[in-house]
Amino acid sequence: MDTTPVLEARNITKHFPGVIANQNVNLTLHKGEILGLLGENGAGKSTLMNIIYGLYQPTEGEILVNGQVVQMRSPKDAIALGIGMVHQHFQLVPVMTVVDNVMLGRESVRGGLLNREAAAVRITELSERYGLAVDPHALVEDLPVGVRQRVEIIKALYREADILILDEPTAVLTPQEIEGLFAVMDLLRTQGKSIIFITHKLKEVLRVADRIGVLRRGEVVGEVDPKTATQSTLAALMVGREVILEVEKSAAHPGAAVLEIADLYAPTDLGEPALRGVTFSVHAGEIVGVAGVQGNGQTELVEVLTGLRPAQSGSIQIGGKDMTNASPRQITEVGQSCHIPEDRHTHGMVDSYPIADNLVLNTYYQPPYARGITVNRAAIDANAVALVEKFDVRTPSVHLNGGSLSGGNQQKMVVAREFSRPIQLLIAAQPTRGIDVGSIEFIYQQIVSKRDEGIAVLLVSSELDEILALSDRIAVMYKGEIIDIVERDVATRQMLGLLMAGVKEEMADRVRG
Repeated sequence: MDTTPVLEARNITKHFPGVIANQNVNLTLHKGEILGLLGENGAGKSTLMNIIYGLYQPTEGEILVNGQVVQMRSPKDAIALGIGMVHQHFQLVPVMTVVDNVMLGRESVRGGLLNREAAAVRITELSERYGLAVDPHALVEDLPVGVRQRVEIIKALYREADILILDEPTAVLTPQEIEGLFAVMDLLRTQGKSIIFITHKLKEVLRVADRIGVLRRGEVVGEVDPKTATQSTLAALMVGREVILEVEKSAAHPGAAVLEIADLYAPTDLGEPALRGVTFSVHAGEIVGVAGVQGNGQTELVEVLTGLRPAQSGSIQIGGKDMTNASPRQITEVGQSCHIPEDRHTHGMVDSYPIADNLVLNTYYQPPYARGITVNRAAIDANAVALVEKFDVRTPSVHLNGGSLSGGNQQKMVVAREFSRPIQLLIAAQPTRGIDVGSIEFIYQQIVSKRDEGIAVLLVSSELDEILALSDRIAVMYKGEIIDIVERDVATRQMLGLLMAGVKEEMADRVRG
């Protein structure tokens, strides 16, 4: 039996100015295997994968495919060697069809014209073989996130990839889509494909991986067997210390209502109903979690509450003041609210701005950061240095662009900015999406600390574990409505799962029984 690895990285080292991203990294992948790759944000996982895929060149070390040393000068070389990569941020053109996206760079031509039908037939064959249901003629912009990911996988398989690199593939998926992805991964494995599965989610890697490698600060610090590993041992290996996976918080002591929402209606971007008579309140000193399958109005609710989407009708009061259809600045200043957005790149930061400037995005025009039209650069930099230290944002300089930070450090940068001014209401949407266990622990502590200071906290998350860990009360959204609000001490996963599926009567019977 041939035991030669299908892929091997030997002593890979990669230096960037002022940063060692990888240091003497060794990694092997065998045929028909899923290798889990864990590590904190900034541990060097994506850098290593980008080297294997030809996007970066190593400072030292070599890559072997099927036992042969190869040169990865570009992704074209990786693709030719049977390596495909599905990036965390999909590399698709939204206005093009699935066929055109899949063919891009490897077009089928007949008589000098694109042969879309031949490509569509091939895509359909791949869809059926690997359980990746996709309409070849659909526009990518009309597809849900989970289906877009399938298009990325089909694109790799269309190029005859035998090795797949999946970079944080579950970060933006619903629980149902994650189950579908795992089924696809299992089928790919049984058909001889080899997969590198990069994730921050300990439960997921323990469930699907055959082996697990752990990177910390650019170096491999261990390889473990998922049959004997635990979430606690993996977390400690990732972070280099014991990580508290359970959220430690005392009982809530709610005060007066801070956020009061009454009979709120709002449309989707297509003009269809997104919110249907939403009514609830959040009190000072409590965390109200909003649970629900993604796409049931949670995103639109947060956008309406933060001034990013108009309400058709209904009312919003913050601290007793009418904030219905107020601007984001009014909600921030008059309503004394802060917002951790679900998409930090779209609504939470400017990638091309320095970290220091990102940390004053909503206060840059106020003293001490400005006097009239004059910017006080020294005050902005001093603020950044203090916040970077307090919130453990790992960067060699506050003058680097925010986009250069790892995902977890970008999120901590957003949290640092939002938590560094007086507030009465915190709206946190998917606050730990795509970040590592150490950063999750830190952000959970910060959210609970705000609650204990008497701040009203609205938490919107598609992670049921997160909702159960942090919430004092849980509101469940289904088809744009709050279907029920339950106290945390009586809520169970089964109960919430039924409510999230819209099964209120059956849930009530089971609770009474």
